[in-house]
Amino acid sequence: MNAAEVVNTLLEERFGVTRREVTEATVLRSLRLDSLALEELRVLIEERLDIDLEEVSLTSRDTVGQLVAAIDGKVTA
Repeated sequence: MNAAEVVNTLLEERFGVTRREVTEATVLRSLRLDSLALEELRVLIEERLDIDLEEVSLTSRDTVGQLVAAIDGKVTA
C-alpha cells in the first residue's frame, strides 16, 4: 500500500471522509480536520507505515498532496 492509499484509507475509516472528497489539491481544513485530528492522523500513519513523522510540520492549510509527499520522503529515506 502506497502513501496515498494509506492516507485515503485512514481518512475514510477514522474521519468519515469519502474518497471522492479527496484529491491531491484538497486542503486538509476542508476535510474538517482540526489540529487534534491532524495529530491523530499523523500517529496513525506512523503506526501503519512504521515511520517517524515528528519532523514533518503538518497544518490544516496543507493539502493531501503535501502530506503524501512528506510521507513518501520518509518512506524512501
